[in-house]
Amino acid sequence: MKFSFDDFDFSKFKWSDIFSRGVALPTLTIGSKTATVPIVQGGMGVGISASRLAAAVAQEGGIGVIAANAIGMLEKDYYKNGIEANMRALRSEIRKARKATDGIIGVNIMVALNDFHNMLQVSIEEKVDIVFLGAGLPLKGIPVEALRAANVAVVPIVSSAKAVQLIFKFWQKKYNDIPDGVVLEGPKAGGHLGYKPEQIDDPAFALEAVLPTIVEAVKPFAKELGREIPVIAGGGVFSGSDIEQTLTLGASAVQMGTRFVATTECDADEGFKQSFVDAKEDDVVLIKSPVGMPGRAIRNQFLTDLENGAKKFFKCPYKCLASCKAEESQYCISLALDNARKGKMNHGFAFAGTNAYKIEKIVSVKELIAELKMGYAESCETTFTRIKDEYAVAMERFAEVKQEYGVALDNGIEALKTEYDKISEMGASDYFDDKIQALESVENLKKNYAEAQEYIQELVEQMQLFMDNAVYE
Repeated sequence: MKFSFDDFDFSKFKWSDIFSRGVALPTLTIGSKTATVPIVQGGMGVGISASRLAAAVAQEGGIGVIAANAIGMLEKDYYKNGIEANMRALRSEIRKARKATDGIIGVNIMVALNDFHNMLQVSIEEKVDIVFLGAGLPLKGIPVEALRAANVAVVPIVSSAKAVQLIFKFWQKKYNDIPDGVVLEGPKAGGHLGYKPEQIDDPAFALEAVLPTIVEAVKPFAKELGREIPVIAGGGVFSGSDIEQTLTLGASAVQMGTRFVATTECDADEGFKQSFVDAKEDDVVLIKSPVGMPGRAIRNQFLTDLENGAKKFFKCPYKCLASCKAEESQYCISLALDNARKGKMNHGFAFAGTNAYKIEKIVSVKELIAELKMGYAESCETTFTRIKDEYAVAMERFAEVKQEYGVALDNGIEALKTEYDKISEMGASDYFDDKIQALESVENLKKNYAEAQEYIQELVEQMQLFMDNAVYE
């Protein structure tokens, strides 16, 4: 055993002592950068998460993320010069964020974008801290040497352990390198989802089911190259309690998008933010995007009209995705999202995570981070109390089992065996059966004893993990 039951002193885990010092969220290190708060603000495209929101999150110790997707719609010439407008807008937003904070700034880029490499090049030139690469596998044509030279960390966004292994093995073979972390985006996230429709509500694909497999998938690569590979989990993470539970499952940090929409610093119009506050649970629905993927959004009249067969006439502003069949689509999703960003909700809609309906008001990023920290601390207290109570009950049961087993041993197993051998030679079958049962009883007691030991060991390891992860202010 790893410890002595008799010597183990549970009193060293005193919540009152822990809480008096203040339980703080652990830090998050990606590449050479360390965030004091393990929260990555999810990238929300078409200008929802731009410089203002990203800078505010970074200033509070998290990782602020600018979304590159259709960011050129912030520019006046997007319809004429889509690629140039995207590059110019991204560069501008990165620089604005840099002026507002010295915190960690990342850029979220969809691999599926037609101008993916252009946006990645801008990120390298501006030396952002991290690039988060989703909506496709970042395999061929990744300028790894240039990324390393600019000290830009690379974090792919995945939905399965299989994707992790594919990306990391390819990188090892092609680039003799590996990414700096992984984001697991679960099926409760907002926006486009990397799941088939039938997988979204399947428990086998739930964040809590897939996360441990992702954590295990990166371990061999981390060990081989001797570096930490943090796993960041998102999709449905709403509260401080959710953060605590997600970290307990092995994540190093969480990604949160929906919560940051309803903040004063979010780059969207107030009407866009208010739609989150006003949303009810049954307003958060799945839709089929023109790009061929399922997405989660807040139902409004615009979406209702589409469901009833309406076609929203539009001019394709820019062929941003190769998979989009504009001529067959009911509407342009980029245009709809941009309209919503501007507050024109009758001409667009808001992507949102499954828990958007829980938002009650618009707050500052500072207030939100403070709320999440407090919620995390309170959840830690609940976890501590649960483990402590389970441990107390388990120790009582262990004492009973230990006593039963000890009595059986004191009665003499060897004596029973000797008597069994002697009687069996005499052919006393009834006595023989009695002794068989006696021996089986002792073996069962021994098994119960071992199981009780293992259960208590698990509880102690849970508490030890809890204490190891606890960070004191």
